[in-house]
Amino acid sequence: MAMTLNTQPAQVDQDQTVVPVRHYGRWVAALAAVLALAGLVGSLATNANLRWDIIGHYLFADLIFDGLVTTLWLTIAAMVLGLGLGTVIAVMRLSSNPVLYALSSLFVWAFRGTPLLVQIIFWGYAGALYKNVLIGIPFTDVTFFQAETNSLLTPAVAALLALGLNEAAYASEIVRAGIQSVDSGQTEAAHSLGMRPALTMRRIVLPQAMRVIIPPMGNETINMLKMTALVSVIAAHDLMSNVQEVYAQNYQVIPMLVVASLWYLALVSLLSIPQAWLERRYGRGTTQGDHISPLRRMFTGFTRVTAPKTGKEEGR
Repeated sequence: MAMTLNTQPAQVDQDQTVVPVRHYGRWVAALAAVLALAGLVGSLATNANLRWDIIGHYLFADLIFDGLVTTLWLTIAAMVLGLGLGTVIAVMRLSSNPVLYALSSLFVWAFRGTPLLVQIIFWGYAGALYKNVLIGIPFTDVTFFQAETNSLLTPAVAALLALGLNEAAYASEIVRAGIQSVDSGQTEAAHSLGMRPALTMRRIVLPQAMRVIIPPMGNETINMLKMTALVSVIAAHDLMSNVQEVYAQNYQVIPMLVVASLWYLALVSLLSIPQAWLERRYGRGTTQGDHISPLRRMFTGFTRVTAPKTGKEEGR
């Protein structure tokens, strides 16, 4: 018996809709979390001991703004110092010169191995170790510069040195990881074109390494902003130092800490914007698909998605 095969393509209804799977457990968990958050916020808002009048009075006070200015310039200056010095140290650690490798490794070992608070106090009281700062030829009486340590290392300068040098140790490891993430063939190709190692590093390797460097370095910047609060132990007149001066007089510790927390949260939120922009810029061509935020997925989770039409249907 002869059999014939039907070679006509099956007709597919292009108007059918795709209904996403319902995840009711997620909504129950989200509702429970929102209720818990609402309860916490409500208890704080109605707590008379929080003294919202004190918070509102000092939130925009001149003393607070003076501390904010110091906190911001300390953050920026320490990150510039840390990133610049950290890049140099990272290149030294990747060098084939054993002396440069040993010195850079010693620097990272020393500043990563001691707590930042200890380093801040050390620089703040460096005058107890060296009364004067001398710059000249070692083991001779030739001196080019001399100054009293306490007048040279003010609390602000001591805080900048402690934060910047500590950041340089961590930044060097981030930069080193970024450099090593670039394929070695890029360097070999640049050298075959006659480019010198320094030019290759600056024009070829570092731009490609930024995709790996930017995310952790953005986190380091945000962490640096918060670590400036530690310089209050040497009275560097940052935000936390000025807040401590206020609650030492009015004894309103919790309200003043809320004032400081609100400003730190605001500054961290602002710093997150350029970090996200830089990550998108240096991640162009490597991002796998569009990123949809959880908030957007929450509102579109139960919407019906119409099946895409084929080319034949679109041409009709």
